[in-house]
Amino acid sequence: MKDCTLAFIGAGNMARSLIGGLVNNGFPAQSIHVADHNTEALQSLTALYPVQTFTDNNAAIADADVVVLAVKPQQLQKVVRDIAANWHRAKLMVSIAAGIRLDDIGRWLGFENAAIVRAMPNTPSLVQAGATALCGNAQVTNEQHELAESILRAVGLALWVKDEQQMDAVTALSGSGPAYFFLVIEAMQSAGMELGLPEDTARLLALETAFGAAKMALESNESACVLRQRVTSPGGTTERALEEFEQGDLRGLFNKALEAAAGRAAELADQLGQDYD
Repeated sequence: MKDCTLAFIGAGNMARSLIGGLVNNGFPAQSIHVADHNTEALQSLTALYPVQTFTDNNAAIADADVVVLAVKPQQLQKVVRDIAANWHRAKLMVSIAAGIRLDDIGRWLGFENAAIVRAMPNTPSLVQAGATALCGNAQVTNEQHELAESILRAVGLALWVKDEQQMDAVTALSGSGPAYFFLVIEAMQSAGMELGLPEDTARLLALETAFGAAKMALESNESACVLRQRVTSPGGTTERALEEFEQGDLRGLFNKALEAAAGRAAELADQLGQDYD
């Protein structure tokens, strides 16, 4: 991977996080091109990493092996159409714009047999603790498959789904998922304060408990179900709390919430995939 040239279109937070992860993992910053119309964003980036910067997208991608589209979904169609004339078969396109389908990107590119990967990172990628799902079209080679995975692995977990339709479920689970956990932390902190704890104490206990539980689950070979059972003593405090959650149909609420998020993801993909002319 270190022998290839990467081009990022967009110098926002997610691009900056990916670039930081790549450089920290030994990828040469000089082999990274970054294009953005915002010169302040480019200057801020070069203050951190000696990447090559451009205000013209086509100049940035000219010699690139992989082009990472790190722009807002609403901007993606224009960006892809603008670079289409300078595309060639050897390039790999990786889109991290949420909700845009592979076929729509390929249609806007207008290049037959273009290799395209769609990735759905989540916001913890900003602190190198992300969870990303990827899917690619049939034109993606084994080498390009590894390249795309290596780029997203720079900010956390990266795994592949075979069916692009599963990306709506990915969006609902891991894409939107951090907000669900923030809500749980917020609710636990509030409940702790209602029980008489100072705000700072309740906040730190809720945060560290969330972090510790996630760390235990990641480092264990056991399922979350088994881990939950191990900390639930019969007749104890945890069992009493869990009974309240079950009576409130917490599982059912999560099912409904994720179904709603997945449905909205499909709706947005339909809207964003429409040609603007």
